[in-house]
This record gives sequence, structure tokens and C-alpha cells, in this order.
Amino acid sequence: MRQAHKVLATYSFTPGGVHAGYTDRRLYVDLTTNTIEERAIEPMVREKFTGGRGYGMYYLWQAVKPATHWNDPENELIFTAGPLTGLTQYPGSGKTHSVTISPETGVPVDNNGGGFFAPFMKFSGFDCIEIQGKAAQDVMLVIDGNKGFVTIETAPDEPTNSYDLPEVLHAMYADGDDDRKNVSVATSGEGADHSLLGLINLSYWDAKRKHTRIKQLARGGPGTVFRDKGLRAVVIHFSGTTPTLNCPVDMEPIKLAGGRMNKEILTLDHTHSRMREIGTGNTVEILDKCDVLPVMNYKFGSDPRTEKIKSDVWLGLISQGMPDGCWLGCSMSCAHGVDNFELLTGPLKGQKVLVDGPEYETIGGLGTNTGSFDPHFVLEANFYCDYYGLDLVAVSTLLAFLMECYENGILTKEITGGLDLHFGSDMDALELIHQIGEGRGFGKVAGLGIHRLKKLFIEEYHADAQFVNDIGMEVKGMEVSEYNCKDSLAQQGGYAMASKGPQHDEAWLIFMDQVKGQLPTFADKAEALSFFPLFRTWFSLMGLCKLPWNDSEPRDNHDRYTGIEAARIPEHVENYLLLYTGMTGHALDLDGLLAQSKRVYDFQRLFNLRMGQGTRKDDWMPYRGMGPVTEEEYLSRQERYDKQLVEAAKVDIAGMSLQQKMAALRQYRESQYRQLQDAVYARRGWDADGVPTLETVKADGIDFPELVDLIEKHTHKA
Repeated sequence: MRQAHKVLATYSFTPGGVHAGYTDRRLYVDLTTNTIEERAIEPMVREKFTGGRGYGMYYLWQAVKPATHWNDPENELIFTAGPLTGLTQYPGSGKTHSVTISPETGVPVDNNGGGFFAPFMKFSGFDCIEIQGKAAQDVMLVIDGNKGFVTIETAPDEPTNSYDLPEVLHAMYADGDDDRKNVSVATSGEGADHSLLGLINLSYWDAKRKHTRIKQLARGGPGTVFRDKGLRAVVIHFSGTTPTLNCPVDMEPIKLAGGRMNKEILTLDHTHSRMREIGTGNTVEILDKCDVLPVMNYKFGSDPRTEKIKSDVWLGLISQGMPDGCWLGCSMSCAHGVDNFELLTGPLKGQKVLVDGPEYETIGGLGTNTGSFDPHFVLEANFYCDYYGLDLVAVSTLLAFLMECYENGILTKEITGGLDLHFGSDMDALELIHQIGEGRGFGKVAGLGIHRLKKLFIEEYHADAQFVNDIGMEVKGMEVSEYNCKDSLAQQGGYAMASKGPQHDEAWLIFMDQVKGQLPTFADKAEALSFFPLFRTWFSLMGLCKLPWNDSEPRDNHDRYTGIEAARIPEHVENYLLLYTGMTGHALDLDGLLAQSKRVYDFQRLFNLRMGQGTRKDDWMPYRGMGPVTEEEYLSRQERYDKQLVEAAKVDIAGMSLQQKMAALRQYRESQYRQLQDAVYARRGWDADGVPTLETVKADGIDFPELVDLIEKHTHKA
């Protein structure tokens, strides 16, 4: 198959060159002109933007203009690593970060995914890869980090799906079967060609299974950009990984942090989060009990049928005792899979496959949120989202929205082409996934995503505008991830005020706020919505996974600390400071860590403003995420809602009709959210419209002329 490739461009470089976690080099590729060149990462960029997502945001800013659309050739797709990427001594150190202009939101979107891609990229000699332009035909970018060459090659005969293609490429670019572990590829699939919901799969080789595994860069449609540029794959080959390849300044702090973290996981995980057995799916019944599980398009927070897909069900389906770390040395080993799963539908019907997952988002999204409690449906839908290169979270929330529209008569079988999309219609939901992935039937419409569908349903099908906007769970154009945040004001803010869109990787506060009651005041919520987004941003600068931080904790954490301080897990924070100091040789405290993040966080907010968003109106949560849209929802929690009206809102509900109570509750909850916005913006150093102030960017040290000009123009306009 490789003999059919035509090499369009070749570039030679000096391999390696990592020192103190950095190469200070980036690889630039223009697919329109087949240009490949090596560029320096300027000292100012390293100082101000640190690495990872920060590099991606800065270089994307340089590449695009305010009027740039996601499918313009000048839009870049950037893969980045951080200074801690590739550590083998500390769990969760293999993360790849990507940045591009999102097809769904029109603003920068960042993602992180596990696997070997970013470590191999860095060890080859590059802290990031910038891909610009559009190829005239499908091509692959191939990097050999040992021999020191890069090629752009045509890819005329390769598979078009993300299950078979990685298998082919690992074999094609390895130096024999034993070398397949030294290949990592980025791919997408047909679904990214036909929808705005495309993801990028990052591969790694599972030596025990003799099969490729995949992790995702999923939210906001990066795979759609990938395919629009004509990329079939990005392939990296690198052999020779060692524990010291990052060339740390001092290994002792790294060994100290890694030793105690690995001991903690190996000693406590089986009684704590069970990440090594089940992964993030361990939380299903916990979330159900706490009434925060998304059920039937977030109408409800629990369901008695949840026991059919609780964690012990997945324990029996997930293959146990396998090497389930997605980078070398990760003792958390949460990247599980279900082997020999027989498919009932689609192009691989009747075949037995390896399903990567399921993660919690899979179970809460494809399961309860669509009204399904069938593990087989969840696994099959999980597999085909990966196969077609579709963002599983977006597809889940989209299906839930379409099902509620169907049950309310907005959609009919005539519109859906015969699909019955009631909640729990599993086979029809699978058929719709196939249609989205293959670009046919109603799938061509559904693949536009909720934001555009709301407008279509209102204009074309005469749907009630308020109802559709209330139940369509998207913010900024991105579908909401899988937590029911009705009764957590802090989580509403965490979703809606996130720069890229409503993904919980920025602030997961629902337990602290709703379940444990640790954030009773607006000031408490604002403080949490300052600290946690900044702390979590730091992972994306470093190349780290968040799970070892907050899905494991020392045995004595809650004996030594309480409230927000306990939630920060101070010993883990100390670990990360040790890792950074050992790697770079520069001492770092918590304030310095947060300052690194804040520069990038505020810069991204201003990037949104530059692209036409980034203000208060863009941070609004659909009412389904704030409170009950329907009578059915109100009645399901009537005692709770009545109590809040009386005790918190000071409303006399005697004699009020159900509709009057619902209207009063809505007025109260929307008012509460506006007050939260005020408190959070003030705490973050933003103005009342949600824009970082001149004083803030000066304190950040990013008062570049173009940022100052942007803020001044907005202030004058406002």
C-alpha cells in the first residue's frame, strides 16, 4: 500500500535536542504549498505562554485574523507538548494538546488526549507542530524522529475509518512487528468529513493485545478541521524512549513526587476510585444517588434503571489485568477496553472488535441521557463514534436533544426519514450515528450540531423558539458534557463561562457545590471558579492528565484539610511543583503556577473577543441547565423547588399555580446566575461584560499592543 504513496515534499532535521523539558523548536507545515520548515520558539513565548496549550493559543493568534473561519486555509491545527510531557516517573504525563478555530463555536478550541503522540513529537525534536493550508488531495504528514526527516505523502488507498487506519499505519511505518510500539498516529474518519462534530484519534500500540488503542482530541470539531485540510493521518515514529530523555535539571524532586504518587495509587485505588479496574465509569451510581446524572436530555438526575449500567456491570465487561496505561509508567492505568465485542449494526456488523472505553461520559451520555440502559447499545455506539471520528459527548447530547424534540412533535418520521427517535430507541439511535458518520439521510442535518439545529427547527419546522432554546444544551455552539447541573450554580458557571465551551475539564464543581455544600456564597463560588479553572489550565500547559490529581488522594487528605483546601489536594499540588522544579531547574510555588495559567487563560478570553465572542452574552446557560423547563421536571423535584421558592426566593407560593411557581423559580434562578457572573468576573479581574481589564493584562505581563488595542476598542464600544 505504501508503494502507492507519492512523496510531495521532504524535509531533514536534526533529531532530539530536548533540554529541561523543552526543545524550543516547532515544525511548520503548509499543505497548500507543501512547505515544511523548522521554526524557533521565541524566548518571550516560552516565558509568557509556558508550553502546551499556551503555545497553541499564541501561534494560532499569529496565524489567523478576526474574520478567519474554521475552514479557511489560514486556520491552523496545532499539536503541542509541555515541559512535563513524556515523563515516565509520574502517572498521566503523556498528554497531547491541540488548538484550532472550532467549526462549532468559531473561537479557539483546545483539547487534550492521551497516548504516545506528544511524547514522540517532543523526543523527535519539536514542542509543537503547526499545520496550515489545505492539501489538494488526501495526504499524510510523516515524521521519523530517529532518522530526522519529515515527508508529505499522498494516501490514495488507506482505510477511511479510525479503527482500521491506525492498524495499517502502525504496520506500515514500523521497522518490523516489535517496532509497532514506536509508532503513533493522529487520524479521524468519515464522520469528520460529513459533520461539524469530528474528533482526532491518537493511537498507541497495546503489546499484550497486539492491537492499536486510541485516545481522543474531541470537543468542538478538531477532526473536522483535520479532514478539511486534507489530512488522512499524521504519523510519528520514534524509538529509544528512556526515563531521562526529557533531560531534567534535577531528577531527585521528580523521583520523590513520582514515588509517593505511584505508591498512593497502587495502595489505595482499589478502595477509592477503582480507576485501575473500571476507569471513570466508577462514578455512575454515585452520580445517580446524588441526582446529577443526566437522564433524558438532562430532565432528571437519576433513574431506577441505572443499576443496569452501574460500575459493577462494566467491571464484568472490561478486560481485567491488561496494560491499560496510555503512556509509559502511568500506574493509574484507566484506559480500559472491552475485547471481542460483537457488533450488531453498521459496516462491521457481525465482527468482534476491541472497544476503547467506556468512560463515564460514554455511559452518562450515550446511556442515561438518551434514555438507554443497555450496556450493549452504549458499547456499540461508543465504538462507532470512534470508528467514524465523531465527538462522543457531542453526539450523546445531540441525540438527547433530538429525542426530546421528537417526543414533542417538533420532529416526525417524515422529517427523520423514518427514524423513531423516542428516548430509548437504541437501534434508531445507532442508525442515526451511522447516517452522521456516512453523510446520508437525516444524519447530514443532525451533524450540524445543536446550535444550528435550533435555528433550523425554529425557522423551518416552526418550533417554539423558547422551548427549543431552553432544552438545547449547548453554549457558544458546543454541546454540554454529561453532568446535570440544575442544582449547582457553580457548575453552571463552570460550563457556561469556560472559554472554549461547556466542557467540565475546566471546572468540575458539582460535588463541592451541590452535594457537599462547600460553596454557600457567591464569593465562595467565585473563588472556586477562579482557582480551579486556573489550576486545571496548568495541566494543559505542562502536558499532564488531570485524573491523577483529583481521582486519587492521600489517605489522610481529609484529616489534614477541609473544604476547598481538601479539594485542592495539597500533597498533589506539591508533587506538581516538585516535577516542574526538577524538570526546568526553576523553583515554582502555587502563586507562580496560577500566574502561568492566568496569562494563558486571559489571553484565550481575549482571543474569543477578537473572534467576535468573549463577552457576558456568550456565557449564558440554556435554562434546562438552570432549572425545570417542563411541568414534568418541576413535579419530579417539587418539594425541593417549592422549598427554594419559599426559603431562598422569599416567594409566598400559597395559591400559586404550577406555571406561576415555575415562572417564579425561573426568575429567581436566572437572577442568581447573573449575580454569579458579576462575582466571577470581578474575581477574575474582568469587567462587567466579562472582558479582562487593562490592569489585569498588565499584571499578567501580556499587555501587548494588539491586546491593549482590543480591550480599549471594546471599552469604547461598550
